[in-house]
Amino acid sequence: MSIIKIHDKEFVPYLSAESIRNRVNELADAINNDFSGKRPLFIAILNGSFMFAADLFRCLTIESELCFIKLASYRGMKSSGKVVTSIGLEEDIFGKDIVIVEDIVDTGKTLHHFLPKLLHQQPRSLKIATLLHKPEATQFPLTLDYIGFSIPNKFVVGYGLDYDGLGRNLKEIYQLK
Repeated sequence: MSIIKIHDKEFVPYLSAESIRNRVNELADAINNDFSGKRPLFIAILNGSFMFAADLFRCLTIESELCFIKLASYRGMKSSGKVVTSIGLEEDIFGKDIVIVEDIVDTGKTLHHFLPKLLHQQPRSLKIATLLHKPEATQFPLTLDYIGFSIPNKFVVGYGLDYDGLGRNLKEIYQLK
């Protein structure tokens, strides 16, 4: 891994593909254990979580379902402060065990906005799995049940996360230099 340039910014290596893969396996083991004998519905938040959701889902040994919803609050490198729902949830979640799959939780605004809508539909249980969490940036109280990595409040790209549309395809995660 070496320094990369995306648009006008330079990024340095932060998390290797191997460390991400190992942590995803550990998270899947915990989820497999917690949901043994159940059939949870995983709701992955697009666009950023698609790689994490796919890798996590492949590591699961329990019966489970996967769907996607598109929520967004970022433009470029900053949160717009406004959560936009582009593609809504079509599945009936009443009485189901739900696991939300996020790429990153920083301020927590996106989930803070989305969770009441889910809870209104009365799922049996609701858990949150996030690959990355920025505790220093969190402004809204959330219970994160499965956390891949707690990271500093720095901008990151790769493994599904982007900077103005680029960098999602990287196997590693890089942080702003």
